[in-house]
Amino acid sequence: MSLQNILSNKIKEAVKSIYSKALETVEFQATRKEFAGDITVVVFPMLRVVKGNPVQIGQAIGSFLLEHVEEVKAFNVVKGFLNIEINDVHYINFFNTIKDEETFGFTKPNTDDKSVMVEYSSPNTNKPLHLGHVRNNLLGYSVAEIVKASGKTVYKTQIINDRGIHICKSMLAWQRYGNAETPESTGLKGDKLVGNYYVKFDQEYKKEIAALIAEGKTEDEAKKQAPILIEAQHMLQKWEAGDEKVLELWNKMNNWVYDGFAISYKNLGVDFDKLYYESQTYLLGKEFVDEGLKTGVFFKKEDGSVWCDLTEDGLDEKIVLRSDGTAVYMTQDIGTAIQRIKDFPDVGGMVYTVGNEQDYHFQVLFLILKKLGFDWAKNLFHLSYGMVDLPSGKMKSREGTVVDADDLIADMSITAKEISEELGKLDGYSKEEKQELYKTIGLGALKYYILKVDPKKRILFDPKESIDFQGNTGPFIQYTYARIQSILRKAKGSSDSSSSVFEMTYKLHDKEKSVLKQLQGFPEIIQSAAQNHSPALIANYTYELVKEFNSFYQNVPILGTDNAVEKDFRVQLSHAVANTIKNAFGLLGISVPERM
Repeated sequence: MSLQNILSNKIKEAVKSIYSKALETVEFQATRKEFAGDITVVVFPMLRVVKGNPVQIGQAIGSFLLEHVEEVKAFNVVKGFLNIEINDVHYINFFNTIKDEETFGFTKPNTDDKSVMVEYSSPNTNKPLHLGHVRNNLLGYSVAEIVKASGKTVYKTQIINDRGIHICKSMLAWQRYGNAETPESTGLKGDKLVGNYYVKFDQEYKKEIAALIAEGKTEDEAKKQAPILIEAQHMLQKWEAGDEKVLELWNKMNNWVYDGFAISYKNLGVDFDKLYYESQTYLLGKEFVDEGLKTGVFFKKEDGSVWCDLTEDGLDEKIVLRSDGTAVYMTQDIGTAIQRIKDFPDVGGMVYTVGNEQDYHFQVLFLILKKLGFDWAKNLFHLSYGMVDLPSGKMKSREGTVVDADDLIADMSITAKEISEELGKLDGYSKEEKQELYKTIGLGALKYYILKVDPKKRILFDPKESIDFQGNTGPFIQYTYARIQSILRKAKGSSDSSSSVFEMTYKLHDKEKSVLKQLQGFPEIIQSAAQNHSPALIANYTYELVKEFNSFYQNVPILGTDNAVEKDFRVQLSHAVANTIKNAFGLLGISVPERM
């Protein structure tokens, strides 16, 4: 049982014993630096249950804890805050329990619990992955790892948007202007080649619009009547009708894109357990639209289009099938959700990692699935996140102004190389070791910079700022990990302390205690990050742990102490910190270098 749980139970017991009142919750916070104490109880919320002076209430509860809780060494009350000092025995006992536990903080999956499916990436097959996809992938992958560490079985998935007018635009442009070029003949990744033709379509479309406007058409008329767009629409109709030549071209170009995506995912360090394709799931969605029509969940308008009336739920009417019978995104998403539960019956909830411009879409989707009678629909969560901006401004795929994910990853390695060379930290490394380290630092910087921010917030991404070796950055934390590895290498051979159990009489230095207090919070942070779907909690916890360790390192001799027990304790404490950094960064998908 955690210290907070022990104290919470005893505080409730104190309130019952002293005031004959039942307290439901106890609010804790970290003790402010200027006061003695390790954990603080906020008394003010108790005034709803217990009437009286908050200082007197704090004194009474503190005295009760001192008498009844062996972990409590002393207390003081400042206004409505009860500051509690915890004895060294508690922290030494905690350390003896976790110091050799390589997966400290992680909870083993409970097979009785329902599994969770996390969806992320979900790209369109008409363009390569860009900076926006990078945040999506990093968030989704990290949330999946965190939920897994919290004790759930997790399946990672994506829905590949491989059909629709956007795909046909790339196909038509390649057919018209491609001269049969391929990824092999051009040396381009397949997703980049196809993306170039998506941009080409837009360029030609704009030319045709301009020509029609010059002939006297309005802009709206010109946009609808441009021959290249009409041809793309015909291609989509042929695709839906199963036209052999269109399907052959579609398969060929999509496979180029999948090969390109596979390289990008490997570069980014993310993976999936199961892939879904919109071209397959939209049909199941159409089946359930028919079912919903029969049961009254949906209704048909005069033009034959099918809708769901959500006005009584405070939303609008939502189209689920066009008048010509073709599917919309909602159709596909209904089918995908249902197919996933068919494939994984143990799944009890899903997390959708999608940008905040789709907030309304998911509100509607979850409500429709509930109306269709699916019990699991109450456990669906939209992990909504803000956009990523660059100092240069907003990105647009069709205009070719996006920041390509592969290029960004490569640029991060180059930036890491430039900064590392300036700092002169890599003497004695081989060329291959340097290249591998630049990649680890660059990718770590990118991931940490994005994941340390609350998902809901928009990010202005500055590559140079992210690769600072000081402050709240990935490289700063990686450097601390490498520093600890250097300490452990030097300690190895001087003593083998891996099996030491420390006596309860060991007197903790204040800096040792601060590190132990921070370590103790790791399991709770994992649970909180899982519940809140927030890698930022893990990132910022790790930064705080590193700050505490660096303060300990600068103020307390580790290998330089003459006391063998102190040296042993501090080396093992350093090992526990390094292990926790590695595990925490693993949850963020970030590697840690053994030396820097």
